[in-house]
Amino acid sequence: MSCLDIKDLCISRQKNGASFTLNVPELSLNRGEILAIVGQSGCGKSTLTDTLGLILEPTSAGTFMLNGKNGQVDLLSVSPSVKAQLRGTEIGYVLQSGGLFPFLDVLDNIMLPGRLLGLDEKNLKERAVELASSIGIADQLHKKPQHLSGGQRQRVAIARAVIHNPPIVLADEPTAAVDQVSANDICVLLSSIVRENNASLVIVSHDRELMKRYADFEVTFRIERNDGIVSTLLAPQPARISA
Repeated sequence: MSCLDIKDLCISRQKNGASFTLNVPELSLNRGEILAIVGQSGCGKSTLTDTLGLILEPTSAGTFMLNGKNGQVDLLSVSPSVKAQLRGTEIGYVLQSGGLFPFLDVLDNIMLPGRLLGLDEKNLKERAVELASSIGIADQLHKKPQHLSGGQRQRVAIARAVIHNPPIVLADEPTAAVDQVSANDICVLLSSIVRENNASLVIVSHDRELMKRYADFEVTFRIERNDGIVSTLLAPQPARISA
């Protein structure tokens, strides 16, 4: 089942006299699948991710539909407040840096999205502890982020992103700041968790070889330079060959 459908979407930006335009002719995200966004710096990976995360407004679009927990929503017709609500309920975000709050311990960092949504505290804590155990950080729950390794912080960020069972999980360069072993572990955790929850994972990375091992599909960009930069998302291609 598709959870996000996009057609003829355009995002234009102007900064310091320079222009950048990202065109997305067509893109669909399906439940249980992993999509890798790969490409050189400046091609629009973060712009696309922020648009999928309902952080950045498209300049124009033909179709921008979300099929979430409560049915189908036309994202072109809803108010900013509704988008903010959808961002909290339908999307989990794993930042490159982890984005953990230094004044909260691991358990409170994981539980934070659920608390903001008003979920039952007892059930939320049980799920947080269960998630921490499943990803190997059960013994770190009462530590602050500064006392964790880079790989451990990313595990906390993953647990926080999925604590509220979002249908879409976005991961922006989640392996960039860790070693190769930790990068593989993070990809294994992300892929297993989203598949178990029948969610869709979008992962941004410079590491195409790593993505080929874990993603089902990959997208990249065609860049044209004239008066400004115009980047066009190419059609998704299989990232790996099934056995």
